[in-house]
Amino acid sequence: MPIRFKTPRVAVRGLILHRNRLLLVNAYAGGVSSLMCLPGGGVDPGASLPDNLMREVHEETGLTVSVGTPALVNEFHDPDTGFHQVEIVFRCRLEAGQLDAAWQDPEAIVTERRWVSRDEMADLYVRPLSLSELAWGDAAGVARYDALETIVR
Repeated sequence: MPIRFKTPRVAVRGLILHRNRLLLVNAYAGGVSSLMCLPGGGVDPGASLPDNLMREVHEETGLTVSVGTPALVNEFHDPDTGFHQVEIVFRCRLEAGQLDAAWQDPEAIVTERRWVSRDEMADLYVRPLSLSELAWGDAAGVARYDALETIVR
């Protein structure tokens, strides 16, 4: 009997700090949740992880970034549907552009994007849970792994 694999979805996200503020976007379209996360999304086969991330950040925000080193491997799943996503978070640098409320995500998922301070982020619903420490903490330059979490809305 052949072995069948249910392959996790691979995604990339950008940790973009600019003037000591972190870029966050809404995680779900249509007001389904107030969850905020880093910009990024699923990878297209045949393109590198950094190329996928540059594309995703531009689609969702209109910004141009350069992609640096990996900062985090994060994963989550939905036990009800079997959905499992593995995300690689890369440190990025803003190269060009500014946030514009009129920008349209071609996939119509990201409708909110904003720069937040560490203090402002404390009042937001964000994932991964380690995000503040990852961006501003003592070990901000160290790559890490967050254990599998159940998906949230």
